[in-house]
Amino acid sequence: MSEVKLHFQKPYAVEPLTGALRAHCVAGLERHDDGVHTRVIPLPSGPAVVSVSWSDDCVVVDADAPESDSEVLEATVRRWLDLDADHTAVEAAFGSDELLAPLVAARPGLRVLGSVDGFETAVLTVLGQQVSLGAARTFGGRFVGAFGESVEGEFLAFPDPDAVAAQSPEDIQKAVGLTTARAKTVHTLATAAANGLDLTWDADPVQFRQELLALPGIGPWTADYLTVRILGDRDAFVPDDLVLKRALGVSSGKEAAALSERWRPWRAYALFHLWTKEAFL
Repeated sequence: MSEVKLHFQKPYAVEPLTGALRAHCVAGLERHDDGVHTRVIPLPSGPAVVSVSWSDDCVVVDADAPESDSEVLEATVRRWLDLDADHTAVEAAFGSDELLAPLVAARPGLRVLGSVDGFETAVLTVLGQQVSLGAARTFGGRFVGAFGESVEGEFLAFPDPDAVAAQSPEDIQKAVGLTTARAKTVHTLATAAANGLDLTWDADPVQFRQELLALPGIGPWTADYLTVRILGDRDAFVPDDLVLKRALGVSSGKEAAALSERWRPWRAYALFHLWTKEAFL
């Protein structure tokens, strides 16, 4: 396949979405140039380099992948970029909310960033725990550079769980520059995924959360965040996130969770509106 146009319901707040992609861009795995995001996406026939760009009513997808992969690729991009959002219902629900209504008016059609691969998103999230976005990108680039495989020369595919589990925690620590505890968490996560931990978008939500929380080094923040990004749960929320609490003007996750009750069943959109508000201040 080559170029495909994936349509969405307008409006689409492109700038916040591309800003999030730039902020999380991992060298080797992906690149962002003037509104075109290019990255490796795993497909049934193998990893492929895929570019996406935005036009008035669609995302243009350009991929050097066989036609047999087209259905999986299109579904992956649609979930990743939230192209099927029912934002009319979301914005109607937020329209009379004192806090969110101005944010919706400022950025109609805001989307929730998803994931192209659950294992990749989970590992990068662990690498980014309790560090800045810049440090998280650095760790991610080192990780992919050490353990990824070349795709079309210029890019690297994210390693699969078996490949990471085959490394020792010490190897991961040295290659990436992590703490001992963080390297062990990455290795434990990879081992669990290699042994059946379901990190796909259609995983059972209860089991997904329980199994993640059972892993040493993964707490509620990580499990909540991955429920938003990997599962695409539009009512998921990350109450103990520092940026969120700052946006809400509260000091505890308990207070944030209590405030979020009025935004059900669209709390993930409230979350992204509040995160975006802080990012654009």
